[in-house]
Amino acid sequence: MRASAGTPPDDATQVVVIVADGVRPDTLAGGIESGNLPALAALRDEGGLHSVTSTFPSVTGPAYAPFLLGRYPGDVGLPGLRWFDRSRQIVRKPGHSRSYVGAEMGLIDSDLDPDSPTVFELTDSSVGALSVIRRGLPAKNRVGSGAKFIARTGLTHFRGNVRGWLDIDEMISKQVAERVRSVRPRFTFAALTGIDKTSHSEGHDSALVGEALSIVDRTVARIRADAERDGRWESTHLWVTSDHGHSPVHSHEDLARLVESPKRKVLSHPWALCSKADVAVMVSGNAMAHIYVELERKAKPGWGALAGRWHDLLLELEGRDSVDLLLLPRANGECEVRARQRGSAMVSRNGDRYSYSHRSGNPLGVAEFTDVSADEAHALTVASDYPDGVVQIAHLAGCERSGDIILSASRDWDFRARYEPIPHVSSHGALHREHMMVPLLVNRRVTGKPLRTIDTMPTALAALGIAIPPRVSGKIFL
Repeated sequence: MRASAGTPPDDATQVVVIVADGVRPDTLAGGIESGNLPALAALRDEGGLHSVTSTFPSVTGPAYAPFLLGRYPGDVGLPGLRWFDRSRQIVRKPGHSRSYVGAEMGLIDSDLDPDSPTVFELTDSSVGALSVIRRGLPAKNRVGSGAKFIARTGLTHFRGNVRGWLDIDEMISKQVAERVRSVRPRFTFAALTGIDKTSHSEGHDSALVGEALSIVDRTVARIRADAERDGRWESTHLWVTSDHGHSPVHSHEDLARLVESPKRKVLSHPWALCSKADVAVMVSGNAMAHIYVELERKAKPGWGALAGRWHDLLLELEGRDSVDLLLLPRANGECEVRARQRGSAMVSRNGDRYSYSHRSGNPLGVAEFTDVSADEAHALTVASDYPDGVVQIAHLAGCERSGDIILSASRDWDFRARYEPIPHVSSHGALHREHMMVPLLVNRRVTGKPLRTIDTMPTALAALGIAIPPRVSGKIFL
């Protein structure tokens, strides 16, 4: 699917988006101030370093949708890294669940809303590296693909070889720079995952994260040096951003075992083929999760139809130290938000207008507001512990594939106590500030104010002179 393209502002214009997967704004700013990241410092001085909000769930895969489709992940059918298919029409295997960790990662493209084109589909030439979303990207233009590479990354993951991820980043960095120089694609999207991998295993403040950031710096230096030498720098837009942040984890809740009882049989990954389950527990990140109940239903019923029968489960979850927020989507576009000791409130969305009303308390810690725009809602919540929380909750709760109960974990906790090759000491996925705020480093001064990661997609199209397709939620900041 291709949007109409007019005469580009400059046929030589190139847009390069580098996702430093997992880096927080303060970590990137601190690395620049230390003097250890000279190429990134030069970008900041010439363009600017902004802090913007990512998306909920703040997890790789779904959080790439804003960059490549300009929409919230729930709106394009990606409620999480794992989800349950009530319809039985998308996932037909026993268990009817999807996980983008492992072999099913390649299915994410077919799960996306077919009426929402990717940047790859809209540009005449593009290159992608380690992009979970690849629809419209020709196989020959994919850096980091093929059986040999998949085997290498699989062994690196399951052996817990943390430094191996840095070697992969270095290889990807060199190959991307070479493609940008020699092929000169209009659009390049390159993810470097070393920061995220080292944060999970060593902590976001570790020396290894600093090494991973240095690879990002060298990538920028290579691309810039080539562009300056070839006379392309003035027509190159080079942006460095992230899909989520990180925060420390000291305790792991085994959510699947917690939900399971003599009266409840649970479906969860990696053992997700049970056809007799009553409840599906789908963890992402690992600091958020979807819980689906009454799995025999073929459509999402809304919490109002479930509350009486599942009240005990709700109380169990609400009483756990691991659970910060409980989100209960309703059938009328509303979502109840609960937090232990902070009461409940209601988030509602009517088209592009948003409201937040206190009920028995104020779980998000922000003032009430009614019928405001997305940008106004952002301004009213961005300084809170849940930046852009109202808009993000509204879009995820409205997704037909989302759970009947959506959980956001407490600080110091996540929801997966088993099956990780390396126990996580840092995690993401939740609505907390550390997970939701990400950097946006650009090499040109902006005229607008970037607010969210969804703004990168329409801005890239504008820079390339390509018409922005309908339903894109982001706004142009150049």
